[in-house]
Amino acid sequence: MTTESTPTIGLPPAPTFDSVDDERRHRKQQLAAALRVFGRLGYDEGVAGHITVRDPGDPTTFWVNPFGVSFGRISVKDLVLVDPNGAVIEGTRSVNRGAFVIHSAIHDLRPDVAAAAHAHSIHGRALAALGVPLRPVVQEACAFFEDQAVYREYNGLALEEEEGRRMAEALGGNRAVVLQNHGVITVGGSVEEAAYWFVSFDRAAQVQLLAEAAGTPAYLDDDAARLAHSQFGSPNLARFSFRILWDDIVHAQPDLLDE
Repeated sequence: MTTESTPTIGLPPAPTFDSVDDERRHRKQQLAAALRVFGRLGYDEGVAGHITVRDPGDPTTFWVNPFGVSFGRISVKDLVLVDPNGAVIEGTRSVNRGAFVIHSAIHDLRPDVAAAAHAHSIHGRALAALGVPLRPVVQEACAFFEDQAVYREYNGLALEEEEGRRMAEALGGNRAVVLQNHGVITVGGSVEEAAYWFVSFDRAAQVQLLAEAAGTPAYLDDDAARLAHSQFGSPNLARFSFRILWDDIVHAQPDLLDE
C-alpha cells in the first residue's frame, strides 16, 4: 500500500475531530458530495455504482448510497448505514446487493481502507474491456504505478459474497483494481482519497486510450514512474484535490448537505 510522501507544496494535513459525531458528519458530507460529483461526471449507469465509508463509531459498519437513487440526487439524509450482515441499521431505503457484496469484502480484508468507490464510468470500462492496467503514459497515471491490479474473472453480477471476496483479494494491498469487462474500484484512507483516485484513474484511462489510439505513447520508464508515483500518489494530494471538487459541488448544489 502506498505510503505518504514528504509534502513539498504546502498541502494541509488530514482533518482532525473533537468527537465521533463530528467525524461521522464529516464522512457523510464527503460521501454525499462524492456521489454528486460522480453524477456530474456521468459515472452513473442505471442502478450500478456505489461509494462506501466506514462509520467512525463502529468500523465494522459502513455508510453507502441507497439502491435506485441517482447519484445526482443524493443528500446526507439519504445515506444508509449497513452492518456486517448487510442489514440496514440506519436509513429508510434498501442497499444494492452488489454494493454490500463488494464493499463488505474490501472493508473486511483491508483494515487500512476507510472508503471505497466503484462505478461503471465510460473510460474505466473501456480500459476494463481491454483487460489491462493503467500505464505510465502521463504523470497523473503514475499515482497507480505498481499500485493497481487487474481482476480477469467474470462471473456475472456480483451478487454472491464469494465473488466480492475474489474482487477484494485481487485488489490486494493496492489502491485500484480493474475488473475486466466490468469497471474499476479505488480505495483510500478517506472518502476524499477513494473518490479522487477514481476520478483521476478514469481521466488517466481516457488519456491512455486516446494516446494509444493515436500512436505509440512515450511511456515513462520505471524509475521516472516511481518518482511520479511518490509525488502524484500522495494521499494528502488526493484529499486536497478532492476539496476543490467539494467546494465546487457544494456551491452549486448545497442541498446535498441536507440532513
